[in-house]
Amino acid sequence: MAESMAHESARQVRPVSATGRNRRRASQDGKGWIFVGPFLAVFALTFLAPIGYAIYLSLYRNQAFFGGKVFVGIDNYTEALRDPKFWEAFGRVAAFLVVQVPIMLILALLAALAIDSARLHASGFFRIVIFLPYAVPGVVAVLMWGYIYGDNFGLAANLNDLFGTTAIQPLSARWMLPSIANIVTWEFVGYNMLIFYSALRTVPGELYEAAAIDGAGTFRTIRAVKLPALRGAIVIATIFSIIGSFQLFNEPNILRTLAPNVITTYYTPNMYAYNLSFAGQQFNYSATIAIVMGVITAIIAYIVQLRGSRESL
Repeated sequence: MAESMAHESARQVRPVSATGRNRRRASQDGKGWIFVGPFLAVFALTFLAPIGYAIYLSLYRNQAFFGGKVFVGIDNYTEALRDPKFWEAFGRVAAFLVVQVPIMLILALLAALAIDSARLHASGFFRIVIFLPYAVPGVVAVLMWGYIYGDNFGLAANLNDLFGTTAIQPLSARWMLPSIANIVTWEFVGYNMLIFYSALRTVPGELYEAAAIDGAGTFRTIRAVKLPALRGAIVIATIFSIIGSFQLFNEPNILRTLAPNVITTYYTPNMYAYNLSFAGQQFNYSATIAIVMGVITAIIAYIVQLRGSRESL
């Protein structure tokens, strides 16, 4: 009797075999796929499938004389890299990025620092006011500014009539890109301000107390405590702004009806791809332009992220 009980105890404390562990792990993995599966299905249908189809289109070309779709390999990419219209559009959004993004982020940073400081009264009101333009739909915002910019109507025309001049021409070829930059800045300063302000709210109070004990003033506290804490948020906002600059489409496409001689069909790379596809019926080359622009954007955004990560270490 004692021996049988000993054998039973030994059987109960016997370690789980490798086969049992593998079976349990497989069961757990199967349950995990049940939860991950719906997301992967949606991700594949909404993200991977369109990219794959665009790559597929970029490898073909419709022949006008022979008819049908012909596989051309990388010929469309070679043509895109030699296309002066594409590089003119790319240079325009690159100049837009270099000038507009720093100004927008600096304004957003100043607004976040002002709202975070204890010296600004009614900070909640100012936070809502600065963020409010981001809540305005993009089309409505562009139409609103378009009526302000109009040479024959709106604020610009009224000011020209008031002073008897034609100097104020926001929709002219010289001022069109700054005018678009003004609209984008007005729209997204509040969005970036909220990113910076959220990062400032996570700074431990002990750091401010230590800075006060060391005798640090307002500007030294900003330089030594707040700006280092904002480094990650600045990198994120910069990446978002770079992507948004290269995706510039909504503002120039709507303003084109007011200044068709200034804003061409290839004013930005996205406008170029859009008009190639829906106006020129060149779907294959349009897909090529979109892929090339996507790769360039991803590379630049990755470089900025990598540089920001290294500096934060």
